[in-house]
Parts: sequence; C-alpha cells; structure tokens
Amino acid sequence: MKFVDEAYIDIAAGDGGNGCVSFRHEKYKEFGGPNGGDGGRGGHVFAVADSNLNTLVDFRYARRHEAKRGEHGMGSDMFGAAGADITLRVPVGTIFSDAETGEVLYELLTPGEVVTIAKGGDGGFGNMRFKSAINRAPRQKTPGWPGERKSLKLELKVLADVGLLGMPNAGKSTLIAAVSNARPKIADYPFTTLHPNLGVVRVGPEQSFVIADIPGLIEGASEGAGLGHLFLRHLQRTRLLLHVVDMAPFDETVDPVAQAKAIVGELKKYDAALHDKPRWLVLNKLDMVPAEERAARVKDFVKRFKWKGPVFEISALTREGCEPLIKTIFQHVQAEQRAENTPVEVDQRFVGDAPADIDPRDPRFAGDDA
Repeated sequence: MKFVDEAYIDIAAGDGGNGCVSFRHEKYKEFGGPNGGDGGRGGHVFAVADSNLNTLVDFRYARRHEAKRGEHGMGSDMFGAAGADITLRVPVGTIFSDAETGEVLYELLTPGEVVTIAKGGDGGFGNMRFKSAINRAPRQKTPGWPGERKSLKLELKVLADVGLLGMPNAGKSTLIAAVSNARPKIADYPFTTLHPNLGVVRVGPEQSFVIADIPGLIEGASEGAGLGHLFLRHLQRTRLLLHVVDMAPFDETVDPVAQAKAIVGELKKYDAALHDKPRWLVLNKLDMVPAEERAARVKDFVKRFKWKGPVFEISALTREGCEPLIKTIFQHVQAEQRAENTPVEVDQRFVGDAPADIDPRDPRFAGDDA
C-alpha cells in the first residue's frame, strides 16, 4: 500500500434542533399554558488516535464527514433527542490543521487520545422557556444553533525511533531490509524509494525499535527538489538520525564528502532543530572497497568531512558491521526513553505553605506585588 501521509477533509457537526411552540390541551383545563420543548443538540465530531492504523489512506476516499442534527422539540414538554456523534479514527501522530490558514489545531500523540474537532450546535428554546407572570401564553421559540464546520488538513508524521537519510542509492533500503522486517523495493537506480518504509528491528526478546527509510535527498531538497523534501518532516520526531553515505559510488567522479555536506546543508535549511538532532555517520558499501584501502578511505572521509561524532563502517548487503550498529542504536534509544520517563523531582520545601525555615522574602514566595 502506498504510504499516505496527507489528506484534506471537510467536517460538519450537527445543527441543533428547533424549539417548539405548543400549548397544553387537556379536558377541563382551558388555559393549560405552554408546553413546547427545546430542540436537541447536534452531534459532535470526535477524533481518536488508533494504534492499529498507520496511514491516512481512508480519508482519501471519504472526505466529507457529517454528524446528525438534533431532533426538534415537541409538545407535552418533550425535548428533542441529541444528534448522534461520529468518531474519526486516525493513526497515532496525526496533526489536524486548518486547511486555509495552516494553523495547527490538534495533535494526537498518545494511543486512545480523544479530541473534539467540531462541536454540535445547541438546541433552540421552546415556548415553555418564555413563560412569565406577564407572558402567560408565549408564542416565541428559537431555532437551533448551527454546528461547527471546518475544512481540515490531516498530516501524519512517522513515529520512528531512528531515521535514515542520505543521497539516492546510498543503500538505505538495503540497510533497513537487512536489519528489520521491512521489505522495500531495491534496485540499482536512484529514487527507487518513493515513500517512507517503516521497519521493526528486533534486538532480543521484548527488545525492539522502529527505523524509518526516507526517500533520498538531493541538493535543493529543502526548496522542493526531488522527493525527499516531501518526507523530511517524518524525521522530526525520531530520536536519532543515521546519515548513510555511499563509499563506493558507481560514478568515480562523485565525491562522497561533497554529497554528505549537501545533505547536512539541506537539513539545516529545512529545520535547524532537525539539524541539531543526534546524528551518526554510517559509511556503507565498504564491501566494494578493496580491503587494503578501507582504513585509508574512511580516515580521509572523516578528516575532510570534519566529523567528530560516532562513525560506523558497514556493508548492508553482506550485513558486515550491522550487528554492532543495531546494538548501539538500541542502547541509545533505551537511554532516551529512560530520560523521557524519569520523574521530575520536586523540592518538597516549596510544596504547600512556606515552612518556618524558609525566608518569606524569597522571590519564589512573592505574590503579584513582588
């Protein structure tokens, strides 16, 4: 299935039901008074994050979503029933934004998280609401309020722990196929990968992480050249970036250092925060380099690239060097997860009223007049 990461939809919450004008008609009660009920509220539109979904493909074929309107009020003090709500199930990590302004409205990052994306209109008042001492037989009523209507853009950012980036034909698809359960299309020509591929890497029993293969970047990607710019946002939530470099390009005139620098430049142009993420260098296709030349070529690349971070020498095709890379990645991901889940320690001295041993002039206890 093609990876769908964007969709445009129109949603409409239900309108409220109209109020009713009615009077009580009972035997021997000549002036029974008003008994027109209120209208029911319109149905709401909810969105829930479903961990079983991983694309927005369903919203490509169903773009209009409407909740039911509330029933009208009736006589005999009967209020209208509320309209039925509808719930849109979306993948975890979906962002809802206004299709016209681009303003981000909601972001669902937790499985089971629910948000109200459009509220149903309130029901109108029946004439029993307008009864008073000087208005014994009111004939006023109000119509139901309209429900919210919105045009939304849905955007899904891949929730992966590790993201692969690099030039086309750097060997990213081969690497993700070698270390995970993903089976991307692999060929000996650029731009084989046309959409992101996700793979689960099993390190051991109940030990795994998710890796994402992003279509190759080229120079000018941040301005829209090539395919990779469409998917750069998928790298924004990864914990780690692996910069895969082809150390044995088919064209001998191509300089791997120049290509690597171009990728780093595109990252910085697209998003400075993405550029500052932890990034490791993975030198691939070393099986195609003569054994006696490997050390010198790697040393020359690192020196000219002015790289001071972690460097891994691998061959994705033969899996040489992949095992140490996987284990090191898993250790890094675990450390990141522990850091995220570490509870913040609260200084108990500053919980509740200030104890006697705390100086009340401390600015942390100062009020608005401080």
